[in-house]
Amino acid sequence: MARLFGTDGVRGEANVTLLPEMAYRLGRAATLYFGKESDEQPLIIIGRDTRISGEMFESALTAGICSAGGRAMLAGIIPTPAIAYLARKHKAKAGIVISASHNPFHDNGIKFFGGDGYKLPDSVEDELEAIVHQLETDDNFARPSGAHIGHIEYRTDLLNQYVEFVLSTCKERFDGVKVVLDCANGAAYEAMPKILRQLGANVKVIHALPNGTNINDGCGSTHLESLQKAVLENHADFGIAHDGDADRCLCVDEKGQVIDGDHILVMCAMDMMKEGKLPYNTVVTTVMANIGFHQAIKKAGGRAEITKVGDRYVLENMLKNGYKIGGEQSGHIIFTDFSTTGDGLITALQVLSSLKRSGRKASDLTALMTTYPQLLVNVKVATKEGWEENEAIKKAIAEGDKELGENGRILVRPSGTEPLIRVMAEGPDQEQLDRICHAIADVVKKEQGRGV
Repeated sequence: MARLFGTDGVRGEANVTLLPEMAYRLGRAATLYFGKESDEQPLIIIGRDTRISGEMFESALTAGICSAGGRAMLAGIIPTPAIAYLARKHKAKAGIVISASHNPFHDNGIKFFGGDGYKLPDSVEDELEAIVHQLETDDNFARPSGAHIGHIEYRTDLLNQYVEFVLSTCKERFDGVKVVLDCANGAAYEAMPKILRQLGANVKVIHALPNGTNINDGCGSTHLESLQKAVLENHADFGIAHDGDADRCLCVDEKGQVIDGDHILVMCAMDMMKEGKLPYNTVVTTVMANIGFHQAIKKAGGRAEITKVGDRYVLENMLKNGYKIGGEQSGHIIFTDFSTTGDGLITALQVLSSLKRSGRKASDLTALMTTYPQLLVNVKVATKEGWEENEAIKKAIAEGDKELGENGRILVRPSGTEPLIRVMAEGPDQEQLDRICHAIADVVKKEQGRGV
């Protein structure tokens, strides 16, 4: 049986593969699990993004929570990192976010934070999953009655609590700075314009009219074209794009050039080094970081710790070693001084603060890192097992590494969710990358693709 929880909660197409019945069981399971060590009704805070299916899943989750005697505090439409913050602030047992992040509107998801504001460890997710399966086969758990039935609190003030928290993380003002903000028709559409304006920025807002089906639709951090165009047309100093649940942030400089997560890490890390606030001069990133990132950090006198793909692995490394900044190329950036998870709003303010302190144009900071061409080839395979020990594949990779030398790199890794092996090559010459990458992919196809 496939694991219920993926890399970031439970996801699927709303009302097709992810059903309200599952949401009900997840709400019930969470209340049973988090309420088992206390006689008090466990408090669980719920937030959602702007998808049309969000209210349906919110209702199902709250029904499950109340059926098990829990208290559901509903925050409404709110960024994902806000739930991590509010769970800590209100001493909740857990927080739940209804969102499928950057996915299209027809998908949705349910992800959990613990009362400490961190995503749940695999072991807790496994225990929740076991309870869900028990509920599916034989729900013989106790059902409170009378005054012990759970209840719902509708809290319209929670978004403002989060806004005040985000404002407290920023010490700079942005008076006179012209910013274009793309809210992806998602969860940041109300909070982020308010935050930037309170800090003095001149804000042009785009894609902030959610209708339930336009979240991430040709906009946001996965579709930067309209932001780039708006920055140039409005002669703006800076552009900011969030994804649907606002845990990510990508930016655009005044020339319309993309500032991805690698660039953001370089900008902010160099600013933190200058301020003496970067422990061990170290940034945490994943194996997917561009080789240009590593060269820029090294040139600045810093170093990088490298983890597997996934923000949970980045955060795990940061907490273990006392590092203060880490993230991914996708714009999922974590500042442990401020938050327990990636927060796109805080990230945007930190980048703007770095820019303000530098006294330079955004394009000057963009130029701190040169992005090397990167090519990714997905190879459909019959099996992902044993590829690392395959002599033909190892030989092909070694030959590619030798040809690229210190000016490039090759990364081969299996997909975590699909029958694919991904071959990625990076270097200064696009034609050379294309030849090397496809040569390795052909060997992988031949060795692992039998039966496809």
